[in-house]
Parts: sequence; C-alpha cells; structure tokens
Amino acid sequence: MNKEVIPIKEITNFQSRADEFFPIEWYKEMLHDHPVYFHEGTNTWNVFKYEHVKQVLSNYKVFSSEGPRSAIFVGAGKKAEKPSSITNLTLVDPPAHRKSRSLLAAAFTPRSLKEWEPRIHQIISDLVDDIPADSTVDIIKAFSGPLPAMVIADLFGVPIQDQHQFKEWVDILFQPYDEARLEDIMRKKEQAAKEYFQYLYPIVVQKRSNLSDDIICDLIRAEVDGERFTDEEIVQATMLLLGAGVETTSHAIANSFYSLLYDDPSIYGELRNEPELIPNAVEEMLRYRFHSSRRDRTVKEDNDLLGVPLKKGDTVIAWMSGCNLDGDMFEDPFKIDIRRPNNKKHLTFGSGPHFCLGAPLARLEMKLALELFIKKFSRIEPVEGFDLEQNLTESATGQSLTYLPVKVYK
Repeated sequence: MNKEVIPIKEITNFQSRADEFFPIEWYKEMLHDHPVYFHEGTNTWNVFKYEHVKQVLSNYKVFSSEGPRSAIFVGAGKKAEKPSSITNLTLVDPPAHRKSRSLLAAAFTPRSLKEWEPRIHQIISDLVDDIPADSTVDIIKAFSGPLPAMVIADLFGVPIQDQHQFKEWVDILFQPYDEARLEDIMRKKEQAAKEYFQYLYPIVVQKRSNLSDDIICDLIRAEVDGERFTDEEIVQATMLLLGAGVETTSHAIANSFYSLLYDDPSIYGELRNEPELIPNAVEEMLRYRFHSSRRDRTVKEDNDLLGVPLKKGDTVIAWMSGCNLDGDMFEDPFKIDIRRPNNKKHLTFGSGPHFCLGAPLARLEMKLALELFIKKFSRIEPVEGFDLEQNLTESATGQSLTYLPVKVYK
C-alpha cells in the first residue's frame, strides 16, 4: 500500500519561493508561539523545539517510522515486484531494519571514507581549476551541481561522464508532491526508476564476478548473519544512496555559497585566513542554512511526552531545521556563527536509528569544497541585481537554487 502524502505546503503556507528558501521568520513564530502545533487541515502535530524533535526521532517505540502517511515524496512510488527491506529501510523500525541498515553501512565505514578522500579531493580540485579567476561564474552549474553527482559516480565505480544522467534521474525522482501535476510526475518518476535500473543492473552483475574498490562492490561483499544483498537489492540500495548523496549535498553546498555572499560576507575572508575553521563552518551551514529538513512519525500508543495528549495513530512531523534554531540549545540561534562551539549538535541529519548513513560523506564533500575553493580564490562578491525569487525551483529539499552568479578573484 502506497502511503498517503501529507501536503506540507498547507502547513507552512509560504507566500513566495524566497520565504520557503529561508523560512526564518516562520520558524521564529513557531518556536515562540506554537512549539507543539496541531494543523487541522492536514491532521498533523508539528514539533519545533530541539528536545521534542530529538524525542520524536529517537524514541521509535512510541514514535514509529511505520504508518499510513508520509511527508516525504520521493522515488518511483510504484511497488517493486519483489518488495525488499532496502526500499522500506526508512519506513520500518528496529529491529526489522537492522540487517538492511547494517549491510548498507558496509559502504560507509571510516576506512572507506579515508580511502575515498583522495579521489574526492581530485574531483573537486579539477572543478575548481576549471573556474577562471577574475570572472563571474554560476556556482550551481560550475560547482555545486556537478560535484556530488561526479563523486557518487566515481564511488559507485561507474563511468564518471554518466554523472549528468545520474543528476537527471535524481532531479526527477526527487520532484516534490504537487496534486495538480501528480499523474505526470508519477509517470516521469516511474520512467526514471526504470531507466536507472536498466542502466545499473548489468553493471552490478558484471562487478559481482570482477570485484574492485567501490561502493557497489562493498555492497556485494557485505554480509550480516549470513545474509547478503541480491543484485536487485543492490540496485535499490544505490538508488537510495544516489538520492541522499546527490540532491541534499548539492543543495547544502549551494546554500553555503549563498550564505558566504549574503548572510555575512566577512566569513569568506575569515576562512581564508583561518582554514582550520572550515569544518566548524560546515556544521554551522548545516545548522543554519539547510532549512527544510523534517521527518514524520506515527504515534504507537497514547502519551503526553510532548506536553499534549497524543493518541495512537496520530501523525507527528519533527521539523529538524526548526529545532536547529532553538535558543534553548543554540545561543543567538538566528545568527550565523562559524565559531559556535556546539553547532555539531544540529539535527539536520536526524537522530536515533534512522540517522543519515551518508552524513560523513556529505561533511567531507562540503569541507573539501570550501577548502579547495577558498585556497584558489582570495575573495568572492555577489553580482548586482541578482533576484533570488527568480532563481529557485521546488525540490524534495525545499526551494533549491538553480542559478547563483559569483564574482571570483585570484
């Protein structure tokens, strides 16, 4: 049974793309006036305070990932002929998801990350080298857009030139819910999923008899309690990784550059002078500028853990991006501060059993992207007349930048 999609737009009711791109005023209002908010139109509870969000994400015995409704609208939407625990990984609770998650985690070990770093460094270095100094560049087209797709193609062990096709499939599979265009969107998603499967399945089969050093081969080798992935499950697993590793990371890198241009232009010079601050700056960008991270849960038993009477079957939406601006956790939360001592406590990647497996990879890409870019270019400037409202598009991560012109100087 496909889940009922919760129309998030009815809850937020933003009046413009720019408001949705950075809903800081809405989060301020919700945190101050409606920290636990029931929205009648969607029949959902919404929580914004840090402790509430962490409770909802972590306490799976009360707040379950299994339920008939969802605030997430990704993938093909069509049930596989052979249902797999992989495709339902984010939709089940422990212990049911333990084996699949453990198998998937084989692709994200600290050893793997250390071995990948030189490869990722080279990809980013080549992209930076291709940007001419003392010019105006579209950072989305030249850098943040292609970078994660090139990285994931390389780590999958598929031809890196196919990264453009990867990005196309991701863009389609991550199109957000739109009731007016639902039939057309679903048809495109199903076609993209079919094309992706037809592309990757033969590669997986070929790799099984010719193992090398890449994520797909790590998934082939992975074994938990005597169980391994089938070829079909590996394709499904890579689709999950593709979405998580391309769409969100591209979004985060683009937003970081927007922040360096428009939130506080002095930060760029600080990072150039003190590059050791870059890892902390990455965490602050994830806390402050990744602004539409949320997850839904279904109440398993009557309780008042959030200070209101919740009933079995109720839907609760945990707004991670809202709780990242909670003054009870982060001092002066509506200011970007790259020296903030506790910004790694943000919940952008979630919390509990469904914490994002790809978080270390995303952090590494963001860190290297800033390090190598800042090392080459002494300063950057915004381009006069840039209209944010006209350069955003709807995506699963909220409003995403489609164009961001930047003046770069050697």
